[in-house]
Amino acid sequence: MGVWAVVPVKELDRAKERLAPVLPPERRRALMLAMLEDVLTALAATPDLGGLAVVTVDAAARRVAERYGARIIETGARDGHSGAVAAAVRLLTAERCPGMLTVPGDIPLMTAAEIMQLLAAHRPAPAFTIAPSRDERGSNAIICSPPDAVQLRFGEDSFFPHLRAAEACGILPTVLRLPGIALDIDTPEDLAALTLVPSATRAHALQERAAAIGDPWG
Repeated sequence: MGVWAVVPVKELDRAKERLAPVLPPERRRALMLAMLEDVLTALAATPDLGGLAVVTVDAAARRVAERYGARIIETGARDGHSGAVAAAVRLLTAERCPGMLTVPGDIPLMTAAEIMQLLAAHRPAPAFTIAPSRDERGSNAIICSPPDAVQLRFGEDSFFPHLRAAEACGILPTVLRLPGIALDIDTPEDLAALTLVPSATRAHALQERAAAIGDPWG
């Protein structure tokens, strides 16, 4: 059994509320589903992963995840990002999984090549590898071996606290700065940055279609 990938997905009706000034609810929902598919596509194309799990109770997210053969975990799905990941950690630890990679569902530019870079850089257990957001405040990808090697607490300013948490556990963290993983889509500025990066992702195509019909945020 290799490292399992875990993607927490909140209920889509509550997703991406910081984009509310520029996107109506139905557009935010469509964007979140497109980004989730992009993330799952990259994970499914990574041969070195032991498995893929999505923590969610959202029916639409579940349908998308099942198309990629993902295991669905409902426990902890309503407990926020940190609670969802913690529930997956407990489950994987009980199953003696050697490691866990967790990424959010809103980094559509992540590639299988970047995931493989993370896995290649990851040290033997106990180990902690992290890729920050582009502002180096958030934690956009983390590998822990074993899954419970470091207690994870996510938020806008989690990157440096995660480094300190790893060090407090006697683990030297490995840090990789990867451009695709670094761009999480939370704000109108992030959305504009996504639009400027040519890609074959579903999220980018959705924005291009919106632009074609005159949506200024497409």
